[in-house]
Amino acid sequence: MSLWTASDAAHATGGEARGDWQATGVSIDTRTIQAGDLFVALKDIRDGHEFVAQALAKGACAAMVSHIPEGVSAEAPLLIVDDVLPALEALGAAARDRTSAQVVAVTGSVGKTSTKEMLRDVLSGQGRTHAAEASYNNHWGVPLTLARMPQDTEFAVIEIGMNHPGEIAPLSKMARPHVGVITTVAAAHLEAFENIAGIAHEKAAIFEGLEPGGTAIVNGDVETASILVEAGRQAADRVICFGGEAGNDYQLISITLGDEVTVAQAMAGDQKLLFKLSAAGRHFAHNALAVLACVEVMGGDMALACADLGRWQPPGGRGTREVVQLDPGDDRLTIDLIDDAFNANPTSMAASLEVLAASTPVEGIGRIAKGRRIAILGDMLELGPDEAILHAGMADLPSIQGVTLVHCVGPRMKGLWQALPDVQRGKWVATAEELAQEVPRLVDAGDVVLVKGSKGSKVSLVVDALRRLGQRKERDA
Repeated sequence: MSLWTASDAAHATGGEARGDWQATGVSIDTRTIQAGDLFVALKDIRDGHEFVAQALAKGACAAMVSHIPEGVSAEAPLLIVDDVLPALEALGAAARDRTSAQVVAVTGSVGKTSTKEMLRDVLSGQGRTHAAEASYNNHWGVPLTLARMPQDTEFAVIEIGMNHPGEIAPLSKMARPHVGVITTVAAAHLEAFENIAGIAHEKAAIFEGLEPGGTAIVNGDVETASILVEAGRQAADRVICFGGEAGNDYQLISITLGDEVTVAQAMAGDQKLLFKLSAAGRHFAHNALAVLACVEVMGGDMALACADLGRWQPPGGRGTREVVQLDPGDDRLTIDLIDDAFNANPTSMAASLEVLAASTPVEGIGRIAKGRRIAILGDMLELGPDEAILHAGMADLPSIQGVTLVHCVGPRMKGLWQALPDVQRGKWVATAEELAQEVPRLVDAGDVVLVKGSKGSKVSLVVDALRRLGQRKERDA
């Protein structure tokens, strides 16, 4: 099915189309490009023009360029534009203009991608749904997601992120959502803002792009909720608050965490909701409540949505849980691995430690014969001048009391390591590479192991090392 014809893409971007081609997709990466894709030669660490010949050789139908690259024939199928990134933005805006889809935009300090994936799964049961396959939430990710949207889409989910002030509003105005969701406001990217109120104002800018008659859905539990609600009232026809506290329009009544499930009861006005998630996490239940609010606003089937939530799994690196079999000859000798190595801030760290504390290790197997809850924690980045206090302060979290042993990675996380009691204090190392080499001596059969840290801490290397201890196996259904 054609996504863009040469003439449509040229009209959208104001460019010159060479050749009569049809694109079935849009790509910015030759490593994952598919036959029929329009290759967009963006400039990032490398200039995408260097890869145009490779993209065409791999089956790209054409390439969007600002000039004909060296080694590429003037007769090659091209879309020549003045500047590639603005042209991609124009292509995304044109895709948004030509669809009648209901659009949801999601932002938040924690939980953007998980909520986006929940919405994708739930809305897919209600109609043709489009969302980015990865965390494409920045100045090129949002227009790319829009440009890939088929014209017959019924529901679209757009994730919008930020690192600095002024990033969210332009992206929201490009996406023009009918519903804007703020999952939470927390101490993330604090180094770019004076305080958490500044983060709240930036997150609330997502409502500036709302379509007339739009709805703002906000976390009513956060300390900056009044900022979010006020911004919603200025831009939206309706504001919905969700959370666990009394007074929220969608209120969680109870949450029960198991090893691999979360069961929640909630009230939406007078309507009682009961849903189960196939992943443990109080934060996941909060995100699910925002998803159900979206479904209600969009006129969807709430009972079907609650049922579909039960099939949702966290995206890779964001709390996914797997079994690593240490001995191929003995099914009992395994560890449970919770991979949450993609991102971290104090709020998400507390949520993940609560999941670990609620897990059940296996006793009576392995060298130690005592199942343990082990946390391997990497630095939380971009927290600003209070980063030392925020790292050390995690020693006071109630959930960390249920953790057997804590290993720490990075100069910032040394503050937590020093604040821990001796009985919980594991290893501290400066880099993830060092700890990855120690992995065989850190874990034993029966353990539940959480690995979490900001992406820049590279604790994903520890996840890889843990997987290399054995073979991954499917969890029992």
